[in-house]
Amino acid sequence: MKFLYKILLWTIIIMAAAFGVSGYFFVSYVFNTALEREVKQAMDDSNILQFAFETAALNVPAKYSVLQDAAVEQIGAKLESGGQGSGRLLRLSNEERRPLYVSESFLEDTALLQQINEEARIYQVIQEGEHYYIQTGVMVDALDRHLYLETMEDVTEIFAERTLGFSVYRKVTIAMLLCSAVVMFLICSWLTKPISLLTRATRKMSEGDYSHRAQLVSNDELGQLTMDFNNMANTLEDTIGELREEVRAREDFIAAFAHELKTPLTAIIGYADLLRSRKLDEDKHFLSSNYIYTEGKRLENMSFRLLDIIVTKREQIDPQPFEAGLLFQYLKDMFSETTEQQLRISYDEGIVYAESNLIKSVLLNLVDNACKASQPQGIVEISGKSLKEGYAFEIKDYGVGIPAEEVKKVTEAFYMVDKSRSRSRNGAGLGLALCVEILRLHNSELQIESRVGEGSSIRFILPIPNRALGNGETHEG
Repeated sequence: MKFLYKILLWTIIIMAAAFGVSGYFFVSYVFNTALEREVKQAMDDSNILQFAFETAALNVPAKYSVLQDAAVEQIGAKLESGGQGSGRLLRLSNEERRPLYVSESFLEDTALLQQINEEARIYQVIQEGEHYYIQTGVMVDALDRHLYLETMEDVTEIFAERTLGFSVYRKVTIAMLLCSAVVMFLICSWLTKPISLLTRATRKMSEGDYSHRAQLVSNDELGQLTMDFNNMANTLEDTIGELREEVRAREDFIAAFAHELKTPLTAIIGYADLLRSRKLDEDKHFLSSNYIYTEGKRLENMSFRLLDIIVTKREQIDPQPFEAGLLFQYLKDMFSETTEQQLRISYDEGIVYAESNLIKSVLLNLVDNACKASQPQGIVEISGKSLKEGYAFEIKDYGVGIPAEEVKKVTEAFYMVDKSRSRSRNGAGLGLALCVEILRLHNSELQIESRVGEGSSIRFILPIPNRALGNGETHEG
């Protein structure tokens, strides 16, 4: 059952119970009030009849010392005739509680008669068929006789009014419940509209429409729930987008990896088959062997860098302090004799907090990329600077540069801006991807600025945990 119908059903049930109970007590209160009024009136009439009987008995001629039964009957007849039109009925009984005078239609029930005594007046409400009566009883003293006077008054109308009251109230209650049901349905529909919209949005998202959002129609708790749902949907959509991008990147990685394996393996197999199947002169033999060696080294280099990337994704590091100058001296020793470019190294003395071997790998890759992007005898600048937040490294070249749309992609594994140029220099597009992972472990990241034809600048900062770094002497080389 829908939440809307549950609210509506329980509202109608509660209202029906409330109307029923309140109606019962209201009609009962009106009925009891009317009945009490009739009982009081009947008791007053009984008192009046008692007084009238005793007065009439005193006016009987004193022929006998004791009031005779015939006189009692005469007085009873006069009392009844005097109340014609009131619906009053009488019964007079002697000391033995045997009737001396009984009105026509007076009930034969003697239960009340047996309870009459000198101390109190009593009454009872009795039913005879479809009629209701108030029966009263009182003792009368007249000329040394103790008689019993009973009266009956028809109060059927009061009970009929009670029945009519219940009937009318039931009809009114049903009409009010129907009207209330219509009004409550509209109110419940309005109150549960945010829930319906949330349900619809959830269904849409479950069907794959992650861009669908629930409409905000209120500012209450349900409105806040709608806002939270939409925020959750935004986060979910972003996460799914990231997952899809990651899946795409992995697919591209696998495709690029397969392609990168295919190219050197094809060369190796081809030249190996040439050496195996033909007798070559010395120059061709050397050329073929050199191709096999070169492509084999490229495969070895690619496998080592892939392994480094896998390791850096899984390991935690423990940064240790060391002199920044050691890194720059290491780069100078590595590239001064092996590169055609002019290296210009300048740095501030300072302490670097890092895992030295990993940072050396970052710097080697960045300098190597800068050299490959530069023309022969081109300038590659390597600099280091002490900052308040850490130690900053920058590698800058004046080579071919990177197009703006390619800058964000160059850190992806196997991505190369110029594939033919990279392969010719044993590149596989893994260097920057490795640098990104290493710097992530050091709570740092690459900052790349580049313009086509003007060169590139790559910068990163290694943070210092205690920020206790002093500026020192500047070195150039």
